[in-house]
Amino acid sequence: MSEKLDIVTMGECLAELSTNAKLSNAECLYKYYGGDVLATAIAALRMGSKVGFITRVGNDAFKDYLIDSWQSEGLDISQIKLANESNGLYIIARPTLHEKEIVYYRKKTAASKLSIEDINSDYIKNSGIFYASGITQTLSPSAGEAVEYAYKIAKENGVVTVYDPNYRSSLLTPDEAKENFERINNNIDILLMNTKHDSVSIFDIDSHENIIKKLWDIGIQIVVLKSAERQGYYTGYNGNIIFTEFYTSDYIDTTCSGDAFNGGFMHALTHGFTPFEAVKFASILAGLQAKGIGAIKSIPYKDDVYSIYRSANV
Repeated sequence: MSEKLDIVTMGECLAELSTNAKLSNAECLYKYYGGDVLATAIAALRMGSKVGFITRVGNDAFKDYLIDSWQSEGLDISQIKLANESNGLYIIARPTLHEKEIVYYRKKTAASKLSIEDINSDYIKNSGIFYASGITQTLSPSAGEAVEYAYKIAKENGVVTVYDPNYRSSLLTPDEAKENFERINNNIDILLMNTKHDSVSIFDIDSHENIIKKLWDIGIQIVVLKSAERQGYYTGYNGNIIFTEFYTSDYIDTTCSGDAFNGGFMHALTHGFTPFEAVKFASILAGLQAKGIGAIKSIPYKDDVYSIYRSANV
């Protein structure tokens, strides 16, 4: 693809099966797709950004559905390669607002075969932002190496680098999360993270201001802390720390709402918003996404988000 992309992302793809009933009672599961980085990519894409996705897709029964769906969205898939392994799968049930069941099948998947060989340097150089997550690093040792290499290429060529640790205790220990962060932090410009999971586990710090200042000290220019406890975002940029409330507390399913926020934030940055304005924009996107069921299918489209943002800033 010769056209310059706003954002290039790299991560795993998963087939999604969902239901509004308990899994033990469900007679029908609805097919879609998911994955943390993929949710971020689709969120930015639906806002109007030009987005590319680097991954490996399994040559199984889900292959054509996944690729056709992404092409229909307008996602650039020129760097997607096929693998003989199966695609990852998760099943999610949300019978009530306060109940959620989720089952993952994501070991030895096609995406775990990501490696440095899958990185086209020119593809990353020809973009405005490069983004991956800590979950991408956990897929396999080769995927971790690919993430490090991609960030190095991006940083050396003036591409803005954005990272979300996206720590999950089911995937790795706090020490492993710290090691993942330390392997790439010298090449990170912008850090988006969750205070409940990421900041305490990786930094052993629970003060929003102290976390941001520590990250500034190691060279990260923009920090956004997502705080469910405080119901808002702390944004640190250019010596200032500003708190922005969540767009809404009226939600149904917050699965991947943080990932959707990341996509909205990066879209806004590449379209002339300041970091503080980008947080307000992305909060609306994440709030609307959380009003639906599922990771990606509930991500809103451009007109809805822009309409609310403009009316709130008249």
